Amino acid sequence: MNKQNLVALLAGVLFGFGLMLSGMANPQKVMNFLDLAGTWDPTLAFVMGGALLISVPAFHFVLKRPAAWTGAKFQLPTSKDIDPRLIAGAAIFGIGWGLSGYCPGPAIAALSFASVNALAIVLAMLVGIVIHDHVVSGLLKK
Repeated sequence: MNKQNLVALLAGVLFGFGLMLSGMANPQKVMNFLDLAGTWDPTLAFVMGGALLISVPAFHFVLKRPAAWTGAKFQLPTSKDIDPRLIAGAAIFGIGWGLSGYCPGPAIAALSFASVNALAIVLAMLVGIVIHDHVVSGLLKK
């Protein structure tokens, strides 16, 4: 395993552990966050706020480096356009998250609980990826 893959694996394991520790791998936490008129739970807002408190200053310092620890060049998005593809992708993501209570990271982390629901969501995500790569991308290239 090369250094870049090892760092990615360690970052993914750390992220998954954080999701499980914070309870964000539990879809009911997300559903309760979205239920403003019922059993509202602000925990997700605190998790997102904590992530911003760490990532915003970290980006400031990390991007001053010429390369990542692995030697790989940083690849940041250059487009700032808000186009129909971006809006459609965000809407599909939000609808899926709101209906299932899982976004991709917590769904994958929840597989460690042998959750049938998480397995169904991950399989649906994989099907969506395949459909996008073979159908939608093909249509957009024409």
